[in-house]
Amino acid sequence: MLKGLCVVDFSRYLPGPFASLRLADLGAEVIKVEPPKGGDPARQMGGEVGGAGLLFLANNRGKKSVSINFKEKAGQELAFKLASKADVVIESFRPGVADALGIGYQALKNVKPDLIYCSLTGFGQSGLFSDLGSHDLNYMALSGLLVQLKDQQGRPVQPCFQFADMIGGIGASEAILAALVKRSLTHEGSYLDFAMVDTLIGMMTLHSLIQKVAGTGYGISEITGGIIAYNIYETGDGRYLSLGALEKKFWVNFCQGVNKEDWIKDHFSPANADNATYLDLVKLFKSRTLAEWAEFGLKVDCCLMPILEANEMMSHDYVLSKGLVWEQKTDSWGNLLQVSTSVGGVDNRETAKEPPALGQHTHEVLQKLLGATPAQIEDWSKQGLI
Repeated sequence: MLKGLCVVDFSRYLPGPFASLRLADLGAEVIKVEPPKGGDPARQMGGEVGGAGLLFLANNRGKKSVSINFKEKAGQELAFKLASKADVVIESFRPGVADALGIGYQALKNVKPDLIYCSLTGFGQSGLFSDLGSHDLNYMALSGLLVQLKDQQGRPVQPCFQFADMIGGIGASEAILAALVKRSLTHEGSYLDFAMVDTLIGMMTLHSLIQKVAGTGYGISEITGGIIAYNIYETGDGRYLSLGALEKKFWVNFCQGVNKEDWIKDHFSPANADNATYLDLVKLFKSRTLAEWAEFGLKVDCCLMPILEANEMMSHDYVLSKGLVWEQKTDSWGNLLQVSTSVGGVDNRETAKEPPALGQHTHEVLQKLLGATPAQIEDWSKQGLI
């Protein structure tokens, strides 16, 4: 869908690279600009395969890597020339850093008026907190999202998933795609001051309204563990199931499937120790294993699904049937696991290329986009600019 579109990505770690991964999976040419020494810090994070960090490998397939030394003025000028050839520029520096490096929006806009430029940060480019350093956990905490995840003692649970970073990447790619539509209609570029906290807060529309009206900010009770038909249950082998029989037809199907039609009347009854039906339901689920209940859920249409571990998800029939996870043969890292971003229904297996080595495409890109000669490239290399 985005074939022919050039994205120059200065971002690092997770949110920005995930945003540009989604664009790459849609066919855009993504040029990842990294410092020659070490590259994106993600190359050394999350464990490693063949000397490459898993955080990097997971979010940078299909991109081209160009190494440029930003510490040198000439390197900054080279980065500017490269960015001026792009349709989209993404950066995730602290506010003011891109301008200091000479690759800020205003400077690039002067030579590329229809440029789409996305600055991706936690709190935005200006205003309260914009100068503070923070990470995923902090953004979740401030947004009101983290407090939705509590244990039975009411203590917020630290997730093992980076919700703010991933949602921030999705939101940034969405904003970029909207800006591309605008450009196609008006021939105008856009500056996107994208704050991840704002995106998380935007997801709190329902919770905020319930807080205002009902005085509690924890969502709709019927779908947050308050009733027996929409809840999580433990199985006989210590695993867990999700029952989502919110509509009556699904609850009826479940009750009939377990020969408990007398439970139908208790559809929206509370999930607590004072409810005899709830206690019986807890006991029932513990009478069978996760596999047995998973099979039951496929036979009886009652919104019953097993809670899977990551390895189980990867080998699940649904995932395999759609090719959402696959192993790709690579030159550098053997068979590398890939997971589809599933953007627009595009089959990533057909277009995915392995993540790039640091600076792998520097010569190719500089020749193609800047018209650099081999002699110029050799000179830049001798100066330590690339």
